[in-house]
Amino acid sequence: MTIAIVGGTGPQGKGLALRFARAGVPVAIGSRDGGRAAEIAGELSAQLGGDAAAITGHSNDDAVAAADRIVILSVPYAGHNATLEQIKGGLAGKVLVDIVVPLAPNDPKIVEMPPEGSATEAAQAILGDDIPVIGALHNVSAATLNNLDWDINCDILVCGNSLDARKEVMALVKKLGVEAYNAGGASAARCIEAITPILIRINISKQVPFTHAGVKIWPPSH
Repeated sequence: MTIAIVGGTGPQGKGLALRFARAGVPVAIGSRDGGRAAEIAGELSAQLGGDAAAITGHSNDDAVAAADRIVILSVPYAGHNATLEQIKGGLAGKVLVDIVVPLAPNDPKIVEMPPEGSATEAAQAILGDDIPVIGALHNVSAATLNNLDWDINCDILVCGNSLDARKEVMALVKKLGVEAYNAGGASAARCIEAITPILIRINISKQVPFTHAGVKIWPPSH
């Protein structure tokens, strides 16, 4: 099953393309510049060698068309709504996975939620009820995703108003070797997206001896 990553030439998109392709999932990466996407796809494929699924590069619209079912949106928040309006016509019968976090333009340690409450909810409002929007992968470091020598060091919280679509996305995410948790309806994205600037603040702090930390659901030992 081919997935699409719209905004697949950015750090998060490239890291996800590498991880999914290595897990055997074909990936169509999209960009406003289809030629640039094709160039990046070639570089990522060369990095993985011959043991991975195909990574191909397209315009955003063509990447959406290439997806069998799941389209991941991985663009800067400034382009979130406009990109959704552009690709909306190609999303019928598909699931949109929104990984975008509405960080403040001048300070990534602050979140600025849209009037709908979260980027996930804003996406659902733009696309309408017939296209399921699932929020996921908000809290994963792009640096971690792009370093294939590192395991992904966090769990994935998945939310959205369609339970069936949530389950589909959770099954896909688990192919990356991580645990995915059902976090409930789309309004849960208000909490999940807001975790990202907190992680950014901690990870850049000189008071901690690490970077690229993530969130884990830690079960009790008893």
